Amino acid sequence: MPLVSHNNLPTFERLRKSGQTVLEPDRAQHQDIRELHIGLLNMMPDGALEPTERQFFQLIGESNPIAQFYVHPFTLDELPRGEKARKHIDQYYEPLEKIQADGLDALIITGATPVHPNLADEPFWEPLERVVEWAYENVTSTLCSCLATHAVLEARHATKRKPLGFKRWGVFPHRVMDRVHPLVNDVNTRFDVPHSRFNEISRQQFEDAGLHILAESEVAGVHLAVSKDGFRMVYFQGHPEYETISLLKEYKREVLLFAAGKRKSYPPFPDNYFMPRVQAIFNEYQLYLERALLDGTEPPEFPEPLIAADLDNTWHDTAEGIVGNWMGLVYQITHSDRRLPFMDGINPDNPLNLKSIGRS
Repeated sequence: MPLVSHNNLPTFERLRKSGQTVLEPDRAQHQDIRELHIGLLNMMPDGALEPTERQFFQLIGESNPIAQFYVHPFTLDELPRGEKARKHIDQYYEPLEKIQADGLDALIITGATPVHPNLADEPFWEPLERVVEWAYENVTSTLCSCLATHAVLEARHATKRKPLGFKRWGVFPHRVMDRVHPLVNDVNTRFDVPHSRFNEISRQQFEDAGLHILAESEVAGVHLAVSKDGFRMVYFQGHPEYETISLLKEYKREVLLFAAGKRKSYPPFPDNYFMPRVQAIFNEYQLYLERALLDGTEPPEFPEPLIAADLDNTWHDTAEGIVGNWMGLVYQITHSDRRLPFMDGINPDNPLNLKSIGRS
């Protein structure tokens, strides 16, 4: 079943206009089907706040037919915000205290844009630790995305991410490493995932932390891993929530930073993303841009309208399948008094206490 528009968040109307089904609350009340309440801790900076919100709402809403999804966005007060983003948050996001009082069935934590080499120096560090500790005891399962994965592994497992020395940027092929785990049931055994990061947690670090790896790339490393109990903590290192144009927007931002003198070198193409025709258009654009900068003339317009229709999305269906499996397991666990079969033997010293977690 679809998302339920339980408030006036503009994302709901945008998703309706894109063709996604979003129920009004009065229609949802007449459906004889269980609702799931999912928290979205959005830590992205102002410019990416609403796009990230939309990406995860869309992925959740398309993922699983067994329930109605009430998604509760919230953020951390300690994160610096501009006036526009603060107004959006004050109008549409829920206070953390209300989230914790009402309870959640599941939680998604987005990435963030750090400004310090040490994550522990970031303004989100201590409040994020508190949210994760609360979720571990009170939420059926928590899914961490990219930077959130790095932060949670450092906080819970003393596992510090390592700088790559470059930006891993593009769309990379991955392979399922454990085909019997229900999170990857009935998804492609080989699939693509976008990545965009300067740091990583290596396979060895995931294993040393006692985590179970479910999907990995020979080039981009581990993408999907889970905690010892098999489900309570789910870790993405890539960005399966990205829209088709997300990496294009990132590339445009880097090019415009170069044009404004805020970036020293012209950005490389994201790996495995632009087809040869698109690369040719961008190579020509670079020549015109650099000539305009030398001549002191008006730079050409970034050719985004010529590009967007030529971009392929090779990851969304698998992302939808994995998130759908995750939602299905949350549903089963919140309706069960027993451990599911895949949990048996994974971590017998710390079993899931099914009756103590989930929405109150």
